[in-house]
Amino acid sequence: MKTLSELDAAQGRYVMQHAAFTIERGHEAQWLRDLRSRALERFAALGFPTTRHEEWKYTDVRPIARFETQNEAPSLNGLATAGPQKWALDGAHRLVWFNGRFAPELSQIGALPEGVTVCSIAEALANHSEIVQQNLARFAGFENEAFVALNTAFFEDGALVHVPNNVVIEAPIHLLFLSAGGTQSQPRNLFLVGDNSKVTIIEEYAGKSASETAYFCNAVTEVSVGKNAEVDHHKLVLEADAAYHVATMQVQQDRDCRFSSHAITFGGRLVRNQGNAVMGGTNIETTLNGLYVGGADQVIDNHTIMDHAQPHCASHEHYAGILAGKSRGVFNGKIFVRLDAQKTDAKQSNRTLLLSREAEIDAKPQLEIFADDVKCTHGATIGQLDDDALFYLRARGINKEAAQDILTHAFASDILERIKVAPLRERLERELFAKLQSVR
Repeated sequence: MKTLSELDAAQGRYVMQHAAFTIERGHEAQWLRDLRSRALERFAALGFPTTRHEEWKYTDVRPIARFETQNEAPSLNGLATAGPQKWALDGAHRLVWFNGRFAPELSQIGALPEGVTVCSIAEALANHSEIVQQNLARFAGFENEAFVALNTAFFEDGALVHVPNNVVIEAPIHLLFLSAGGTQSQPRNLFLVGDNSKVTIIEEYAGKSASETAYFCNAVTEVSVGKNAEVDHHKLVLEADAAYHVATMQVQQDRDCRFSSHAITFGGRLVRNQGNAVMGGTNIETTLNGLYVGGADQVIDNHTIMDHAQPHCASHEHYAGILAGKSRGVFNGKIFVRLDAQKTDAKQSNRTLLLSREAEIDAKPQLEIFADDVKCTHGATIGQLDDDALFYLRARGINKEAAQDILTHAFASDILERIKVAPLRERLERELFAKLQSVR
């Protein structure tokens, strides 16, 4: 590892913090201490990415590198105590974290099928350490990912969802991560779904909406989907206006399985969502959908990789963005087809609606194809509200603002209507309406 004098201020600050962090967690198993040490060393070598890095060309993370936590962590106050009611989903199992630490008093887990484990990672390390040791950092590598390395070095808690073979969980599992201003959290999630099993998981990040103080949430989620299994995943970023949010989801899939994820981003000042899926068996179907709405000076960056590693697999990707004010969006979607992945069927589309002259979008669809018997398509469209449609609505007595709202809502609804969980879809419709009103 570099000496402190060789590190920049941000790297050096984290290296110094890790020494105290390690002492505080002296009870941890040696394998985990070694993993954290390797991750910190890699982070120190990589440093925070800059706009000189191709994968971060359009997103400046210097505000995150400069961020420092407050000396005193805020208490629950009214945020978390109101959270379960504000963000509740009828019929779902609910686990809540506040500032990165599990809050059992705010969580409600109903009856689960035999053999299923749904708990915090901290509890899992104590009671299910073998499962965690076998799978943690197995899918999300940190060799070239500074934020994954940072999370691996510093995570305290997160969620373990372990579904054994041949189990169907009917009720959604709702994982709610709440944050308050001045804090930093590194949630680590591990979803392990066995052969022939089925589960719906909602991963939500939210914060104190009235807070003008920044906080930083850096999440990593690893997903393993077994043979003929089905996972319906939802990732919601409803962070506070001043928040910084970086998240990586790494999915590993076995043959004949189906995985879908819907990434909805309405909150946060600077947000980076990374969604990567590896189709490691034949006859796999993968869907990554996204909807993001930005206003003011928000930056929302979506990066995805569809890795077709085996033949006879299909992937579908649909992202829609609505940008107003001086907000900026980034979409970088890569379809990677390996040499032996014949009969691949991959489709990708990215549509962006610009509601102001100062809003910007950088779209970069990518295809890397090494097989010759494939069907791969991608497309990106950028535009404003249709003048003819606006005229049609106004000619029927609808005022200009209402007509704009109707067309904008219709644009976003294409993604929301794909969400199968009715209570979640209905809540997101309300969140969308409120967000569109705020960025008008």
